[in-house]
Amino acid sequence: MANTDTVVRVDIISDVMCPWCIVGFRQLEQALGHTGMGAQVVWHPFELNPDMPPEGQNLSEHIQQKYGSSPEQSAAARPHLSALGQGLGIYSAYSADIRIRITFQAHQLLDFALSQGKQHPLKLALFAAHFEDGRDVSDPSVLIDVATSVGLDRDNAAQVLETGALEKSVRDKQAFWAERGVSGVPTMIFDAKYMMTGAQGIENYTQVLNRIAQDQAA
Repeated sequence: MANTDTVVRVDIISDVMCPWCIVGFRQLEQALGHTGMGAQVVWHPFELNPDMPPEGQNLSEHIQQKYGSSPEQSAAARPHLSALGQGLGIYSAYSADIRIRITFQAHQLLDFALSQGKQHPLKLALFAAHFEDGRDVSDPSVLIDVATSVGLDRDNAAQVLETGALEKSVRDKQAFWAERGVSGVPTMIFDAKYMMTGAQGIENYTQVLNRIAQDQAA
């Protein structure tokens, strides 16, 4: 039964480098379609690799260094993730050659986009730039191009990155969620009441959305 009058706020703490973040969002999107509910999605910053060097790091090397996985284990995991993504309409360039990048400037641009009503499309465009197009989303010129593609002003976007005016805002938001126990992404908070960490699947998201619809109807 569709809940067409129900709109749920979903706060999503995530990083552009996180493949499970876009998988989880696409699963949520399908769950919203199943329930007929609307959503107000707000994205919040999280850096998986805050100490990443400017040049980034090869994915296989990064996985081996951070998690202790062998190149063979890393290679075996990628087809599963790619197949899961394709089933959700994510056509990923998530190969062994992709590079993990630092995302602090991307988060500053997302903070700016929130004030302009463009945060959600920018977040999805950044996911696509990294995972589908293999672009370097730590490069300010790439970030500005992606920002303008969703309707943000090029000069204003460039100024945000050049001045670092939103650095403190992003750090404060990171600290806010860390203080509330968020240590992994994606973390989704539904209507400020229900928290789910990890890509939980369409069925589980559907269940929590139906619970919220019942709460709102009570």
